[in-house]
Formats: sequence, structure tokens, C-alpha cells
Amino acid sequence: MARLFGLSCDIRPLANLALVRYEPIMSNIQSLFATRLYRAALSEFGTAPDAAELNTACLSIAQDDEAGQVWCEENNFPGYTSYASLDDLSWRFPSFKDVVKLLDKHVAAFAKDLQFNLDGKKIKLDSIWINILPEGGIHTSHLHPHSVISGTTYVAVPKGASAIKFEDPRHGMMMASPTRKANAREEMRSFIYIEPKVGDVLLWESWLRHEVPMNMAEEERISISFNYGWE
Repeated sequence: MARLFGLSCDIRPLANLALVRYEPIMSNIQSLFATRLYRAALSEFGTAPDAAELNTACLSIAQDDEAGQVWCEENNFPGYTSYASLDDLSWRFPSFKDVVKLLDKHVAAFAKDLQFNLDGKKIKLDSIWINILPEGGIHTSHLHPHSVISGTTYVAVPKGASAIKFEDPRHGMMMASPTRKANAREEMRSFIYIEPKVGDVLLWESWLRHEVPMNMAEEERISISFNYGWE
């Protein structure tokens, strides 16, 4: 021990001092705030209506729904949708009632996976409608406000029909971020394309922006879409 400027100092060689060892921190990268997409066969929870029967019902409704035809024309919707004209499909055709019964079970399973705290309330069907896209038809990017879970079940998906395209919900916060690599991992891509099959059910949270690119098939692409809210 020596004194330096009036202070006591330990000037023993460093080799004689106990060294403090620091363990290196291992890097860790994890994914946060998952965006969930549910996909299953409509028939997973019971016998589904025959696809040909649903196809016929959709085309019949489209032909008779003059109000829906007018709405589509006024709003430049290519093809047909019953979104703004009919809210009683399950009453008009028993096959739609059967579809809703199965959808209720799929949505309940998805809500459980999402770990919603419903506080005694229930997820319930809010609206259901038909979409018919002819060759060249598109459904531009949109989301579904005033609902919790949205989805589609597919009635006719001809070869060459468009997939459904989902957009990364972080886009609004990316600012000056560079684009992703073409071979980026799926969860890192800016857009995800899902090619459905007849009888598939897709579910997602209603805030997830999506679109249907141009139908390149000569035949019509027919689907039944829906919204679920909670009350």
C-alpha cells in the first residue's frame, strides 16, 4: 500500500488482483406481435354443403338480386357482390344456414387461439355475402372495420384464379426501410399470397389489409365472405 497525493492506493501488480470475469451476452432475436392466419377445410367440424349446390345458389342469387347488380354497377365493382344488398342469405337457402353453423365453430377455434379476453361476451356473425369475380375482376386492397374476425370460404376456384394477398400491417411504420429480399422468410415478407382451394376457410383479424388480384381464369371465382363481431 502506498500513499499518492495524500491518498492510500493499492499499487500491487494487476496479476495479483482478483479479476472480474464477464460472460459474453448471447444474441437473441425473437418475433413479437404475431399476425395469425387460420386455414382449414369447412368440413373439419361437420358435413359441409356440396360445393356444386353452393355454386348454383350463389349464381341464382346473383341473377335475382337486382339491387346488388345496381350497386355493383354504380360502384364499378367488377362482377357481383351481395355485400350491400342482402343480409339474410342463411334464411334464403338452407345450404347457407349450414355454412354458418360450421363457420361459427371455426371462428370459435380461431378466437381461442387468439386468446381474446371476451369478458363474458360472444363472437357472433355480423354479416355474410357472396363474391363473384369474372375473368379480369379484382377486389382492391381493403380491411373490414367494425368487426373482429373476417374471413372467406371458397365455392369455385378455377385453375388460374387469383390468390388472396395479405399485406404486412407494419407498412405504415416502415418509413425509410429498404425492401425485403425476394427470398425473405415468410414472416418477414411484405406480402403473402395464399392460394385457396374449394372448401377452404380462411380467417384473419379484421384489421389485416388484403386484396384479390386480377382473376386470370376464364371461369368465375366464387367465394362467400363474412364478418364476426363481439357482443
